[in-house]
Amino acid sequence: MTHIEEHFQEFPVFETERTRLRKISYSDQEDMYSYCRFPIVSRYTVWDTHQSLDDTRAFIEYVLNRYDTQKVGPWGIEHKQAKKLIGSCSFVSWDNRNKRAELGYVLSNEYWNQGYMSEVIKRIIEFGFNELGLVRIEARCHLDNIGSARVMEKTGMQFEGILRRHIWAKGAFQDVKMYSIIKDDFPAL
Repeated sequence: MTHIEEHFQEFPVFETERTRLRKISYSDQEDMYSYCRFPIVSRYTVWDTHQSLDDTRAFIEYVLNRYDTQKVGPWGIEHKQAKKLIGSCSFVSWDNRNKRAELGYVLSNEYWNQGYMSEVIKRIIEFGFNELGLVRIEARCHLDNIGSARVMEKTGMQFEGILRRHIWAKGAFQDVKMYSIIKDDFPAL
């Protein structure tokens, strides 16, 4: 059985119409900090707002270590025209035995409501089903995160229900909406 990690030994790079999905590097720290420092961006995430470039550098060090040890790491979302990092996307968890993975993502608020994340997620779903052999791809969002729910719906994911007190984040247990798409649904996209 192929493990998802095997597909990241040589990090996969993709392009969409407006973005390039590639490794994150130290040269991205200013771009990343420019959106991670805003509470509106981190409001529904499990991570805290970056207080300084040191927080951003610490995250990038964590990511680079994952790449160096050939573990699954996030794609940096580079705006092709502006040539700058505007977000990231990754498989945040996976179950090789059951051929299932969960997506997580963040996008600079400057690019919200313009279809960028839907464009990226569609490409990652395609990779998940066609290259990784996944059968199910999931994503979750905070109950109030309407933008993220909209991304999931636009990419073909179906709402499955609310997972009560599912995640500990920001000092409290949070309820989340669960969405998924299965390989059988994928050709319909």
